Amino acid sequence: MSRGALQPSQQKLAEKLTILNDRGIGMLTRIYNIKKACGDPKAKPSYLIDKNLESAVKFIVRKFPAVETRNNNVTQLQKEKSEILKNLALYYFTFVDVMEFKCIFSTIQTVNFDLTKNYLDLVVTYITLMMLLSRIEERKAIIGLYNYAHEMTHGSSDREYPRLGQMIVDYENPLKKMMEEFVPHGKSLQDALVSLQMVYPRRNLSADQWRNAQLLSLISAPSTMLNPAQSDTMPCEYLSLDTMEKWIVFGFILCHAALNTDPAALSLWKLALQSNSCLCLFRDEVFHIHKAAEDLFVNIRGYNKRVNDIRECKESALSHAGSMHRERRKFLRSALKELATVLADQPGLLGPKALFVFMALSFARDEIIWLLRHADNIQKKSTDDFIDKHIAELIFYMEELRAHVRKYGPVMQRYYVQYLSGFDAVVLNELVQNLSVCPEDESIIMSSFVNTMTSLSVKQVEDGEVFDFRGMRLDWFRLQAYTSVSKASLGLADHRELGKMMNTIIFHTKMADSLVEMLVETSDLSIFCFYSRAFEKMFQQCLELPSQSRYSISFPLLCTHFMSCTHELCPEERHHIGDRSLSLCNMFLDEMAKQARNLITDICTEQCTLSDQLLPKHCAKTISQAVNKKSKKQTGKKGEPEREKPGVESMRKNRLLVTNLDKLHTALSELCFSINYVPNMMVWEHTFTPREYLTSHLEIRFTKSIVGMTMYNQATQEIAKPSELLTSVRAYMTVLQSIENYVQIDITRVFNNVLLQQTQHLDSHGEPTITSLYTNWYLETLLRQVSNGHIAYFPAMKAFVNLPTENELTFNAEEYSDISEMRSLSELLGPYGMKFLSESLMWHISSQVAELKKLVVDNVEVLTQMRTSFDKPDHMAALFKRLTSVDSVLKRMTIIGVILSFRSLAQEALRDVAMNVYELSSAAGLPCEIDPALVVALSSQKSENISPEEEYKIACLLMVFVAVSMPTLASNVMSQYSPAIEGHCNNIHCLAKAINQIAAALFTIHKGSIEDRLKEFLALASSSLLKIGQETDKTTTRNRESVYLLLDMIVQESPFLTMDLLESCFPYVLLRNAYHAVYKQSVSSSA
Repeated sequence: MSRGALQPSQQKLAEKLTILNDRGIGMLTRIYNIKKACGDPKAKPSYLIDKNLESAVKFIVRKFPAVETRNNNVTQLQKEKSEILKNLALYYFTFVDVMEFKCIFSTIQTVNFDLTKNYLDLVVTYITLMMLLSRIEERKAIIGLYNYAHEMTHGSSDREYPRLGQMIVDYENPLKKMMEEFVPHGKSLQDALVSLQMVYPRRNLSADQWRNAQLLSLISAPSTMLNPAQSDTMPCEYLSLDTMEKWIVFGFILCHAALNTDPAALSLWKLALQSNSCLCLFRDEVFHIHKAAEDLFVNIRGYNKRVNDIRECKESALSHAGSMHRERRKFLRSALKELATVLADQPGLLGPKALFVFMALSFARDEIIWLLRHADNIQKKSTDDFIDKHIAELIFYMEELRAHVRKYGPVMQRYYVQYLSGFDAVVLNELVQNLSVCPEDESIIMSSFVNTMTSLSVKQVEDGEVFDFRGMRLDWFRLQAYTSVSKASLGLADHRELGKMMNTIIFHTKMADSLVEMLVETSDLSIFCFYSRAFEKMFQQCLELPSQSRYSISFPLLCTHFMSCTHELCPEERHHIGDRSLSLCNMFLDEMAKQARNLITDICTEQCTLSDQLLPKHCAKTISQAVNKKSKKQTGKKGEPEREKPGVESMRKNRLLVTNLDKLHTALSELCFSINYVPNMMVWEHTFTPREYLTSHLEIRFTKSIVGMTMYNQATQEIAKPSELLTSVRAYMTVLQSIENYVQIDITRVFNNVLLQQTQHLDSHGEPTITSLYTNWYLETLLRQVSNGHIAYFPAMKAFVNLPTENELTFNAEEYSDISEMRSLSELLGPYGMKFLSESLMWHISSQVAELKKLVVDNVEVLTQMRTSFDKPDHMAALFKRLTSVDSVLKRMTIIGVILSFRSLAQEALRDVAMNVYELSSAAGLPCEIDPALVVALSSQKSENISPEEEYKIACLLMVFVAVSMPTLASNVMSQYSPAIEGHCNNIHCLAKAINQIAAALFTIHKGSIEDRLKEFLALASSSLLKIGQETDKTTTRNRESVYLLLDMIVQESPFLTMDLLESCFPYVLLRNAYHAVYKQSVSSSA
């Protein structure tokens, strides 16, 4: 057939339809964005809301499309004309493009059966475009402003303005105008629409009809499971129901005469009106079909019956459409679940049953969009039909099917490449050979189809070759155009088998090269981008329903669809939609992680409560009951319920009994399934990892929980015992460890990050840690009460113990400082935390030493004389009376001793805990003769104004001061030595540690001889104490023997002094008698 036989309007019809449909969507996108911008006060062009231009804008709109530039109302535009031209150009030329699109569309009014889809798509796009244009209220103002600015600048109107202005005026009521426009083409449009009578009713069935037909089921007929899914109308099987309904509703509005003459047309029209209350124009712009149709038909003579039909259909839609679609969604949930499960087990079935997959996706997509559209726009009679709490499940199975298609794409390619080369090519060749008439051009195209398919091989799939059959599909489109015109030698209407076969082949080529495009065509849900509020509400409903939370990942996955709704004709919206997809995806994943974190926290709280029941303090009552029972003592009231023992919660008498912990674990496993569903997802070239959201939230919550479990109250200075906190932390960690059973996350990394931060003074957020809380509590509460005389250090018990006083303390010191508690503290704080505690203690010691040095400086002359006069008793006595602040020196040295004793307990506990890890122990500081931490703390005190020699002298005199002050301790009532505690109640036994360690540190700093200085100290102390042996005043010598024992303690504590040296200064017989006296006194006082 010669191409010259084609009419001008039929030439390149295939190409025109393809290009115009794509361009129409681009134009819709731009007009939609202009409408949204004009509807948003923040985005609206500033000239439309400028108060100075308000009168000009009103004048332009009133006179539109006439132009009167000399009117006083528009003179203020002169100043702004260049800016108006610049800023409104994009808007103006978009309207011009719409006009050009309209003009081109009017040239394509020839239609035939096989080009129906593309033609009807174009008609609907055209109608939608003109309707959206009429919804832009500011269209006249924008076009008029631009043209006035153009006239003022160039002296004449824009050349497109007269036609554009007239189009805007003509299409004030777009549907009415287009009804007139389409009168000449009504017959061709009617024929196209009536051709849907075999397709649309078959798609618009009830859920019961689907169920009875076992639609989409692979296992309903096992014998045919491997047979390829076939249909005479392959492309129509997955055609969007929403699209068909738009064709029918808009099409029959334009060619409404057919409704009065053709029963088939009326049947299609009524069925579409009964299924919907509104249709999607574009994105979230909807068209209320019943009201619009009624408004149009009510003014047409003889259409009363059609108006009544519309009202009946509206009532039917409001009453029954909601429940019908609800039941469809219910059916599709189970159908898609079955399909996804079977294909996950046998992905090879994706080959023969690919059509089922795309039908399922298309059906589900239509139902979801219907619900979204109606839930947001319709006044409902029954709201239950428009609230679907199980929508997430349907979306999830759609995503699962999409994932199967993407994952097993090569399997499908392999199947269809063999299908095309081994079956389709052979059948098509036979059909072509049997054609009675086949013109040369058509024969060339047909032969190229056969050759293309015959040349395919599986090796191409295995080698990863990229297939591209777009040319072949366009050739088939062209062939349909050539063979469907009235004068064609080869008419497709006479060779239906050829048409069916080619439609099937086209589907098979798409399976080989366009799987991603097919997924977008059948299951794109990017419309959610424009229903953000409804989208977020559905997500919240999903999280609130435990049975649906496992499907919550479908919402972040939907965000990956959003970029598919962008168009190259409107590149400026890419960033806006991209940002929205990122923010929504981030919000959804964050909320999912928060929900999981809250469930985990609740489980941890329950487990901590159970662990708390096993603490030793709770067994006292049980032991008491057992003892009383043994001695047959009756305690308590009769009928008092027996206390439940720990573990009773695990005893189940009834399988149906569900505890709160069971519910929490169930909810957590469901939600974790969702978080663990995909390792990561790509949204607008950004990678999201759901598990990392959970890890991040667990780290933050674990940190807060550890600090919270210390129960530190700054007002009352209360804090949890280290052992109880350790028990709670271990219970918490056990629960967190179990999370690895649900989600593939590295919980050890969480522990390392959190617990290591807790060994520092502040965590990564600058918040206090358990290290800072406990350090502060032990220094400011426990040790402060020691220095106040309310607590004493008992060496025999290696603990601090409360002393009986008038004001009872709010805590029991022993419960915070015994060996087990200090070991627990070491485990919690670790070597780094204990190092911080040690440094804080050293800072307090250095503060006390600084004060002591000041006291030495105040008494330097007297101390210098006393240092050389220890063999002159009378002179020493006279000098001693001149000393000031003697009690302060001893008190401060005692405080230093107490702090060093506490540090010794802490270091010993750390060694017990970390004895197997040499590096950790050495980092924390193993014991040695000279304490390096104390040396570092005291060396930082060197004064700039004092010479090293003077510093050394002060250090020596400090030891002299302490030595000569010791006799005054004998007069203190609290200085009595207690053999039971191996110490004194006023903690003066701690002086031994203080004297030795301070001397060792000071003389290491000043490079003096530690041994010589301690010998000097021993000589001075001995002579001073021997003097009180000659005293007769009982008050002065009240606890003389107890103070004598300090010399023995000092020597025992010191690595530099020996008993021989002590013997040379202080007779051992006095020490022996002192021990005998204090033990005898202890026995008599206890008796």
